[in-house]
Amino acid sequence: MADPAFYEAEEDDLLSSLAAPQYGQPEAASYEDEYKRMQVLEQHAYAQHGEQAQGDGELGVQLEMVPEDVKRFLILFHQAILENDIVTITTMYESGWNKLTQAHYAQSEWPEAEVIAPLVQNDQVFLTLYRELYFRHVYARLQPTIDDRFQSYENICELFNYLLNSEGPVPLDLPIQWLWDMLDEFVYQFQSFAQWRSNPKNKSEEELDLLAEAQQIWSSYSVLNVLYSLVQKSGINEQLKAEREGKSVEEVAELAGEYGSKPLYRNLGYFSLICLLRVHVLLGDPTLALQSMENVELSGGSFLTRITACHVTTYYHVGCAYMALSRWTDAIRIFVSVLIFFLRMKQYHTRSYQYGSIAKQCERMYGLLAICTSLAPGPTDESIMHIVKEHYADQIAEMHRGDALSTYKDLFLSACPKYLSVNPPPYEDSALLEAYAANPPQDATARMVELFLADVVAVKGVQSVRNLLKLYTSIDAGKLSAFIGEEAGEEEVLQQLMALKAASRSYQGKNGGSLLDGERISINNLDFTIDGAMVHVEETITNRRLAGFFIRNTEHAQRVFNTIRAAPLPTTGQPPAERAPRRDQPGQGQGSRAKPNGDGKPAAWQGKNRVRA
Repeated sequence: MADPAFYEAEEDDLLSSLAAPQYGQPEAASYEDEYKRMQVLEQHAYAQHGEQAQGDGELGVQLEMVPEDVKRFLILFHQAILENDIVTITTMYESGWNKLTQAHYAQSEWPEAEVIAPLVQNDQVFLTLYRELYFRHVYARLQPTIDDRFQSYENICELFNYLLNSEGPVPLDLPIQWLWDMLDEFVYQFQSFAQWRSNPKNKSEEELDLLAEAQQIWSSYSVLNVLYSLVQKSGINEQLKAEREGKSVEEVAELAGEYGSKPLYRNLGYFSLICLLRVHVLLGDPTLALQSMENVELSGGSFLTRITACHVTTYYHVGCAYMALSRWTDAIRIFVSVLIFFLRMKQYHTRSYQYGSIAKQCERMYGLLAICTSLAPGPTDESIMHIVKEHYADQIAEMHRGDALSTYKDLFLSACPKYLSVNPPPYEDSALLEAYAANPPQDATARMVELFLADVVAVKGVQSVRNLLKLYTSIDAGKLSAFIGEEAGEEEVLQQLMALKAASRSYQGKNGGSLLDGERISINNLDFTIDGAMVHVEETITNRRLAGFFIRNTEHAQRVFNTIRAAPLPTTGQPPAERAPRRDQPGQGQGSRAKPNGDGKPAAWQGKNRVRA
């Protein structure tokens, strides 16, 4: 029997704002009727709760300990999902869940799905969604155990099997923010498990046995299989390609098919492309990462900009892929564009529950931008570079000296993704595992750092030659060798010049093309040609970015205008200051003075063309 006090009017703001969503649709019943309907749902849920308490005393006791506002929230949350009420689901997901977590479960787990099952009529679909939120909370605020890691994998696989292997599209509709968070958390938990699994030390015997038995848990193959299956089921690549070609809505819907025409599958397929980008970057394959984004537009009006976390994550990993391919100018362009967006939109996201993670990712991009601008100097946005210099002034000064590889390494390690190894340790063989622990292979992140530093050496190793070439329009190789201090002579200097030539060439993307398309350009504002032993230097001129130039001068003109308008008006009625006699006038030689007039005052100067009375 339900507690009668549960249905009385509540004064608590948390319960009233979270567990009693408003129904403002014109076709919906009145608020009183809707409130009565909610009471019936709660009474039915509590009746099942009583039956469950009689059948299983332990679960019943655990359910009795759940706060009343949490119970009511779960009942109404379940009802909103059954009715596909997107507005209510969005409010309860983005606001209600997080506020209740802060109020009751900031340092503990939410109730397990088996405990709250009677409140939601044992709805397995809702319980699977609830477990997804439950394990996400464990990863975010607590320390997950090996059981949590295994169960979260089994739960998310159960959810994706329900979505992919049903006879037709499932009758489920979820907000795009939840869909993005679901796939983003899926990749994050895979990354977390891979990093935890890669170190066989400090693991108990039970954990070692479980890892030996479950080789496919959170494997890269299973994760990629899920993402590619969602892309294929939704037909998202065909839809995006058709939209870019300007086909009609009917033609796009025909290509989408039965599944892709549903918002649930289309959004999951779209976000799966971004997650594929992220996974391939983590696995060290930047080319395949950019290929997976072939049909996704990165313009300001694209679909991914509707979710700030998705927007920032996409641009961060695209920029990292460009850095792995030594395309520094493209990485600068990507980082600057998303950082400008974040600066403009930051004030609207300060209260978001994802603001902290977004701000940290933007901070990492500032560090990567400092690296890219030191390797490929050139014009860029002044406001962003001002922030970069504020944060990394000392590191930038060291990197410009050309011999600070440790600075590049430390800055790259602090800002780059945590790369993953595809092959786990051999937990199934104790002898091999012991040898693996005694002599572990190189870490994936350390390997990527080595490849990055090799590119830095190629670019910065000839920095002294480049600095000398700036001083000349033409110079003999022998003279240049004497300035550098090379004892071997001209041949080594010419080799350094060719290395500088190769290091100064990179690819830059074209407007309207895919992310991998590009043309060969010079990333430095200095070019040269070699004619025999003579080096001819030519400084390339970059086009001025007129937009920033006009904005800065317009702001300056506005400040000047405001200063003039705010200045006081000049006073009137005072005679103007008398002018000193000019020395070059006739009769005004050195030391001569103006003749006084009748009043005893010096006579004013008379112009030649002045008409006398």
